Amino acid sequence: MTRKAKRWSARVTLGSNALDLENRVFKKKDAKSIARSLKRSAEHSRRRKSSPYRSAMSMLTFYINRAGSNLSKSDRAKLERAKDELRRLYGKVSAPAKPRAKAPTATRRRRTATFK
Repeated sequence: MTRKAKRWSARVTLGSNALDLENRVFKKKDAKSIARSLKRSAEHSRRRKSSPYRSAMSMLTFYINRAGSNLSKSDRAKLERAKDELRRLYGKVSAPAKPRAKAPTATRRRRTATFK
């Protein structure tokens, strides 16, 4: 870190105990390379406190959340695809969600105010 990071989120990204990240990992061109880099960093990091999968996913989610509205739609979509790829790399892909049946609506009696 040559320059002092001005924002706390930048300091977390640079000096977090979660991972030792590759430079400009979130600026890579495609989702697969982002996911592979995060996986490699998580598995080689000695500073992480939880499982490699959780650390990698946490850092990716943290970056997406902190970027907020400054993240373009295409970059956000790329990072969401990186999440999916990270799940696939760790074998955490879940079955597609089943469509929910609509819950029966409760019949309500209308209360009418009576004023006297």
